[in-house]
Amino acid sequence: MRTNELGELTAFVAVAEERSFRRAAARLNLTSSTLSHSLRSLEERLGVRLLNRTTRTVSPTAAGMALLEKIAPAFSTIEEAVEDVNAFRKLPHGRLRINSSRIAYQMVLEPIFQDFCRNFPDITLEISLNDSFVDIIKEGFDAGIRLHSDIPQDMNVVRVTHDLTAAVYGSPDYFRRFPLPKTPQDLQQHLCIGRRQIASGNQYRWEFVKEGRHIAIPVHGPLVFDTVDLMTDIALQGIGLVYALDSEKNRQYVAAGRLVRVLSDWSPTVPGFCLYFSGHRQMPAALKALISAIRVNT
Repeated sequence: MRTNELGELTAFVAVAEERSFRRAAARLNLTSSTLSHSLRSLEERLGVRLLNRTTRTVSPTAAGMALLEKIAPAFSTIEEAVEDVNAFRKLPHGRLRINSSRIAYQMVLEPIFQDFCRNFPDITLEISLNDSFVDIIKEGFDAGIRLHSDIPQDMNVVRVTHDLTAAVYGSPDYFRRFPLPKTPQDLQQHLCIGRRQIASGNQYRWEFVKEGRHIAIPVHGPLVFDTVDLMTDIALQGIGLVYALDSEKNRQYVAAGRLVRVLSDWSPTVPGFCLYFSGHRQMPAALKALISAIRVNT
């Protein structure tokens, strides 16, 4: 088999599995136009259409599905063999595509970058930040980082933080204008910075727990965001209260007198962040290196 024929089949497998030229291009680190050219060449050489293409979707034809079923296991075996060889390298290499929420990035990934990039110079991390849930398999990511409760059950999961606590914060300037809330119900008389859940479109209700009693409070205020770090920035300006994780950054704001934490005796504990990935493919050596780096830091 000539080199260009192998490349064409590699392109076909990626596009057929991802059902998207864009995601397949990201998976192979190629351009969409390069993949499209390879697929046209393969179809012309075989004399049969392998993919149905519209402006929005890509799917294998009957002939394409028959070809995919035959060659996909072989390509999977090749990928595993290459990863096995990679284990003999002094340092792992490759590109890792990671999808993460912004707060998980700040707590899990950002602290390790300096040491990780120094220790693994042949690994390229491609980070995509998105506070809504993303199907990492469909979108072509190697792994994702989310709260444990948000991860699908069929994924391999690695815990990367301890349990976390949610808290309510406001600036000293805000509390010069408004009284400190003493119960969660008092929040309904306050200006609260809302968070819109992208997946459902609902505005998040602030959750509290005390002595086994759980409360979810609908809050109101002048602004609604879908990004927690932006909400904290607004709270620092004295515009309203924010419901956020008890992170190191927020503790620093409290210590510096820029934020005041309230309702501490009502703060709920939630399972922490986890890195998750598909169990259907062999774990790349580069992903193993990233997991080790995160665990050392935590």
